[in-house]
Amino acid sequence: MPLLAFVSSITLVHSPSSFFLLSKLSRPRMSSSTSPSVSIPIPQNRVVLGLGTVSVDFLAAVTSYPNPDDKIRTTSLKVQGGGNVGNALTSAARLGLTARIISKVANDSQGRSILEELEADGVHTSFLVVSEGGISPFTYVIVDNKTHTRTCIHTPGSPPMVPGDLSRSSLLSALDGATIVYFDARLYETALVVAQEAARQNIPVLVDAERKREGLDDLLTFANYVVCSAKFPQEWTEAPSIPSALVSMLLRLPKLRFVIVTLGENGCIMLERITNETPDQLEEFEVDSLLEVIKGRKDKNINIPTSVSSPVAKLRAEGIGTVCGRLLLGTAEKIPESEILDTTGAGDAFIGAVLYGIHDFHFISSLMCQHATREVVAIFCPGGCWMLSGFGCSKRSSISYRSMLSIFLTINIC
Repeated sequence: MPLLAFVSSITLVHSPSSFFLLSKLSRPRMSSSTSPSVSIPIPQNRVVLGLGTVSVDFLAAVTSYPNPDDKIRTTSLKVQGGGNVGNALTSAARLGLTARIISKVANDSQGRSILEELEADGVHTSFLVVSEGGISPFTYVIVDNKTHTRTCIHTPGSPPMVPGDLSRSSLLSALDGATIVYFDARLYETALVVAQEAARQNIPVLVDAERKREGLDDLLTFANYVVCSAKFPQEWTEAPSIPSALVSMLLRLPKLRFVIVTLGENGCIMLERITNETPDQLEEFEVDSLLEVIKGRKDKNINIPTSVSSPVAKLRAEGIGTVCGRLLLGTAEKIPESEILDTTGAGDAFIGAVLYGIHDFHFISSLMCQHATREVVAIFCPGGCWMLSGFGCSKRSSISYRSMLSIFLTINIC
């Protein structure tokens, strides 16, 4: 079948026709007494265990990033909890999952602040190790208002977490009833111990692959799901393009069910492995060419997020191999520059939504959309699945609550 004829069966779905009403909504609080008329059912068996870094973030916004020896003033300053696993589990907990965390802090003011903020958002901290001495992790985040970028300067906690900090009984208790385990690829020695036990118990694993790190290759061998940064797939596989790199990842990691690469303002790409089809009955297409045709199916005249999903096919990467699966392209809302403050925590909020999606067949692929002046989650339904899609999250305080999702359903999103 010619590629263009094949693509005629591609599913294109739009989000709501207008975000004007949503732009006027304030962030719902967990204690809000109002309840939307439409609610999203919380998935059953919904315990996510996360292991990785937590920190206190000092977020300083500046007019533009300073030159060497410059003295400048901030335009705003916010101090709050951060760290990949801390942010992602906050997102998951606010969406309704039961979240547990394994990490390490010191018994200092910053460590106590980290614990209090996680607990206030419903994240279970009983497996978080507290050292009587040392310092808790913290990060200076410089937000450039001119370029809408952020620079992170991280100070690791001391003493670092080691496998001996987590007893066998604590490990088994943390995994008891868990339906997925999430790793941000830090604290890799302890992460590998937890991943091995998760695999022994047949608990699925999601790995956040931002960049090459010590121990990440070993951790990826346990992964059923991977969410990675824009540069990681090609850096890790040395493939010539992102689509061919995604094919390579599925071939190199046989347990992998899907991989998502986040592309910031350009949305995301997801390659999902399909195993319940007969390969001989599927059409075969070169994956880079298929992605280009999918991109051509986007409606360039709209600002709102859209999702384009290919039918199941044999996807070939030249010189690499072939996998059976489908390719999904999630676009992002075109946000005016004047409304973008910073994107700190966007990837972590995305992963929180993915963790939710894995627990509910209605949310097979998920992407959290947040930004400071309009706290928005755009929801739409590609091929019978739900996807939350968009660009940007301004700090942990902007991560949405579950009640926001219900509000979207009340205004006929799908």
